Amino acid sequence: MDKFINRIQEMKTLEEQYNMPSSSMVILYGRRRVGKTSLICEFLRKHSDNIYFLATEESEALNLKAFKEQVSEYIGNDLLRSANVDWLTVFKLLTEHKTQTKKVIVIDEFQYIGEDNNAFPSIMQKVWDTLLKDANIMLILCGSLITLMKRQTLDYGSPLYGRRTAQIKLKQIPFKYYGEFMEGKSNNELLQFYAVTGGVPKYIESFLGIEDLYAGIEKRILNTQSYLYEEPYFLLQKEVSEIGSYFSLIKAIAMGNRKLSEIAANIEVKQTSLTKYLKTLIDLDLIEREVPVTESNPEKSKSGLYKIKDNFIAFWFKFVYPYRAYLEKGETQFVLSKIKKGFIQNFASYVYEDVCRERMWELSANNFWNYHLDRVGRYWGSKADETDIVAIDSVGKNLVLGECKYSTSAKGLSVLHGLQERAESLQTLTGAENVEYIIFNTAGFSQGLKDEAEKNPSVKLVDKL
Repeated sequence: MDKFINRIQEMKTLEEQYNMPSSSMVILYGRRRVGKTSLICEFLRKHSDNIYFLATEESEALNLKAFKEQVSEYIGNDLLRSANVDWLTVFKLLTEHKTQTKKVIVIDEFQYIGEDNNAFPSIMQKVWDTLLKDANIMLILCGSLITLMKRQTLDYGSPLYGRRTAQIKLKQIPFKYYGEFMEGKSNNELLQFYAVTGGVPKYIESFLGIEDLYAGIEKRILNTQSYLYEEPYFLLQKEVSEIGSYFSLIKAIAMGNRKLSEIAANIEVKQTSLTKYLKTLIDLDLIEREVPVTESNPEKSKSGLYKIKDNFIAFWFKFVYPYRAYLEKGETQFVLSKIKKGFIQNFASYVYEDVCRERMWELSANNFWNYHLDRVGRYWGSKADETDIVAIDSVGKNLVLGECKYSTSAKGLSVLHGLQERAESLQTLTGAENVEYIIFNTAGFSQGLKDEAEKNPSVKLVDKL
């Protein structure tokens, strides 16, 4: 991609850290292919006094040799290239090298060196404390293995704990920026591409220039030669042991088993044995535990449901993983027919609900209502009273109830009436004194519903995200 999209807040953080009057240490981490290196490179374009080092999975000694050679070229010291020196000496020469502006030192895939030598975070602690801290330098430690990066740089037990001046956990790009990647596509088309690629820049890039979503899925995901065909294995194999156990658990959730008891029954294990696996997947931002937004104590709620948080992972486990035997035998069209049959109703429609809930925060920030929301989620008790959007303003005791309809037909007054019938019980649950309504629909609204919204300011309609 030839243009840099989004990452406004992250870039602002990096610039603020660069402009500090003293040294700064930034920990930048996030899953593979989420755009960490692209963010760093975009930042370095503005700050030419920099050294960018990409660590490898080779030994610490070989990484030191490569770093030493790079520093040798940067500071113009050929003697360093052949010198037998340690990390501290190399950093000492680097800090002593005079530049017109603040130096930026980047170690990308930092965790690989610490994986080979457990003492490396301690070495970097000494480098920081004795050299970099008072040298007016910006140090960026970047990594894609979340578990290792947290253990080596952020956890209380890490030698580097407490030394960072900022941390950035880079996440997927929100749906609202998809139009900048895929110009000319309709809202509905963008939503479907988002449902598959999930905001990961590398995945989005794979689908650029592809007009038909299903043709793209066939070529970029179902093709056994495509990197996306094996992507979940690569994502998890460095983060966890027992990859089969994690795959079984994610598959169970993808198949609709969302209660802890259902997941345990599906994979035939005790509920108590799932705790560590679920916690790891939550830490990796692959799944999340969802509770009704009305719960006063979410951590202790017995109504918790687990859902796959990452769109691509959810898509892969729902539509690819169960049919891998067919794909390996070349029966791609059979698998594609399964995807076409269930994609919109059983997958994209749920992604649409998530996007609508995200949109609620944006609307609130843009003063769509004369109050601001502090909780947005959904509610479920029995099947009859499930509500796609329950948004709460606790201070002003306001409540917004909403429905999200991913459909091909206009929706009418019956949707509004359904929300109004649930309003009283949800008011009681939340203690709200005022109720308003919002209806999202990809295909617009009947004239009757539009007329009602025109005369009733408590009813809002949204057909474009």
